[in-house]
Amino acid sequence: MKRIDVMITAFRDGFQSVYGARVLTPDFLPALEAAAAAGFRHFEIGGGARFQSLYFYCNEDAFAMMDACREVVGPEVELQTLARGVNVVGLDSQPSDMIELHARLFHKHGVSIIRNFDALNDVENLDFSGRAITDAGIHHEVCVTLMGMPPGATGAHDEPFYTGTLRAILDSGIPFDSVCYKDASGTTPPDIVYQSIKAARALLPPEVSLHFHTHESAGTSIVCYKAALEGGADAIDLGLAPASGGTAQPDVVTMWHALRGTEFDLDIDIKKVLEVEELFQDRMKEYFLPPEATRVEPIIPFSPMPGGALTANTQMMRDNGILERYPQVIAAMGEVVMRGGFSTSVTPVSQFYFQQAFNNVFFGPWEKIADGYGKMVLGYFGKTPLPPDPQIVEIAGRHLGLEPTEESPRALNDRDPKKGRAAAEARLEAEGLPVTDENVFITATCLDKGIAFLKGEATQNVRKQVAVEARPDEPAQYAVTLDGATRRVTIDGDRVSVGGRAFTVAVAANGDHTRRPAAPARSPAASTPGCVDGDGADTPIEAPLPGVVVRINTNAGDAVRCGDALLVLEAMKMETEISSPMDGTVQTVTVTPGEQVQNGQVLVTLR
Repeated sequence: MKRIDVMITAFRDGFQSVYGARVLTPDFLPALEAAAAAGFRHFEIGGGARFQSLYFYCNEDAFAMMDACREVVGPEVELQTLARGVNVVGLDSQPSDMIELHARLFHKHGVSIIRNFDALNDVENLDFSGRAITDAGIHHEVCVTLMGMPPGATGAHDEPFYTGTLRAILDSGIPFDSVCYKDASGTTPPDIVYQSIKAARALLPPEVSLHFHTHESAGTSIVCYKAALEGGADAIDLGLAPASGGTAQPDVVTMWHALRGTEFDLDIDIKKVLEVEELFQDRMKEYFLPPEATRVEPIIPFSPMPGGALTANTQMMRDNGILERYPQVIAAMGEVVMRGGFSTSVTPVSQFYFQQAFNNVFFGPWEKIADGYGKMVLGYFGKTPLPPDPQIVEIAGRHLGLEPTEESPRALNDRDPKKGRAAAEARLEAEGLPVTDENVFITATCLDKGIAFLKGEATQNVRKQVAVEARPDEPAQYAVTLDGATRRVTIDGDRVSVGGRAFTVAVAANGDHTRRPAAPARSPAASTPGCVDGDGADTPIEAPLPGVVVRINTNAGDAVRCGDALLVLEAMKMETEISSPMDGTVQTVTVTPGEQVQNGQVLVTLR
C-alpha cells in the first residue's frame, strides 16, 4: 500500500475557483482549524489571486491572513502559497528586489512552502525566483505547467514538451525541494498525464516528491489523478466541500472513494473529514455559490479556461451587468490561445487570454489589444512555447507602441524606474503612508488599489446572500436572490443599481411605479480614434463598456486637446483610457472615482 500525501487546497485554490477568491478570513478560520485537528498536515492558504483579492475585494491584509492561518494550525503544519515566477503574486512581472522581498515576507508571515510556476514554461523565469525562495529558507516546489491543446492544435503541451521543460529545469541548476505538474484548467488528457508523470519520475531522484495538480472543470480530474498516481506521483491536491468539485479540485471524500481497494491510500479518517466538511459548509452558507462553479463544463477543453479564473471572470462580468456575453467570450478564447503561442492557460496568462477574447467580442476581432496579451506575444513576459502568429505580433506592436524583445522580463523590470522598491517607497511617502516592507510590497503588486487599502479607502465587495451594512454616508447595499440568481442591489435615493445596471426609479403614492435605465445600453465601441469638431455644442463622452472609474484626470473648466486622457475605467482587470475626441473645454464630469458605470453612460461633457 502506497501512502499518498494530500494538500488541501480549499482555503486558496478552492476559494479562487468557487468564490472568485472573495472570502473573508474570520469566516473560514474555524474550518481550517478543524481540518488541522482532523489530521491534515498540509494546506494551501495564500498567494496567487488570494493575495490581490484581499486588498481588491475583501478589504483585508493578506499578511495578516497568513499570520492568522499559522496561529490556528500551529507550527508543525505545512502552509503553502502559490507564486508566478517573476510575477510572484502580481499580474505584472516584477524586478529583482520585489521577487526577493516576496520570499522574505512570506517566510516572515508563516509560509513554509512556495509552489513556483511560470505560465510560459520559460525556465529563465523560474531561476531567480526559485533561488530567492530557497535563500529565504522556504521549501521550493518548482512547477511544469500543463493544459490540453485545443482540438486540432499541435506542437506543444504533450509528454515530450513537458519532459523537455523538466530537463531544462534540471540542467539550469535551479534549487528545488519538490516538483509539481500543474494543470490549472483540468484539460490535460489522462494519457498525457500518465506518460508525463512516468517520464518525470524516471528523471527525478527518488527522494524528490512529485506532486500533481488538476481541476474538475472538464470532468476528468479523478481519472487524471489515478493516471498520475499510476505514473509515480507521490502527492495530489484535493478540496473540501463546498470549495471542491466543479471548477475546483475534486473533493477529498470523492478521491478517497475512488481509491478504495487500490494500492493507494490517502491515510485519512473519513468520519472526521465528513465532520470538517459539515462545519465548513455551515461557515460558507451565506456566500453566493455561482452555478457555473459547481458544474462540469464539457467545452472547457476548447478554451481552455482555468477553474481559478473562470469564476473570477464571471463574478466580474456579473458586477458589470454583462454576464450574458460570457459564452461568446469563452468561444473566442480558442483562437486567442492558438495565435498567442500556446502559453499555459494559468494566471496571469489565462487572464490575458480572457481579456483578449473579451476585447475581440466587445470591440471586434483584434481591434483592441489587451495590454498583457500584447506584451506576452511581443516577448515581454518571456519566451512562449511556440512562436506567436506574426500578424498578431505586428498588431500588438502597433497598438501598444512596442517592439518585440528577447530580453528577460526581470532585466527589463530592473531598469524600469516605475517599478521596484524605490518607486514604491516614493509613492508611499507621497501619500503620507508608513514605509514598511509589507507596504512596499503591497504597493508594488497592487498599485492604486493597494494604496487605497493602505489609506483606508478600500471597499468590500464580497458576495454574501445577506444585507451588507452601509455607513450613513453610503448607499444601502443588499445581495438579493431571485429564482436562484443573486444580484447586488444598491439604493441611493431614486437611483437603484441591480447587478451593476443602474435605473432611476420613481414611486407614486398609490404604489404605481415607473422604471427607466439611468443610461441607454448600447454596443461598446472604442473611443473615437480621430479628432472631431464640436461645433460649439456640448459633446457627451460616453463609456465604451461597463466598468469602474479608476482615475479622473480632468475637472470642469479644464482645457483639453484631442487625445488627452480624460479618465480611466477598469473592467476585467484591464484599464481602458477614455480619451478626448476633440479640442475643447470640460463642461461637466458626471462620475466619481470608484463608481460603477454602464455602456453608453455619459462620463464627461465637452464643448
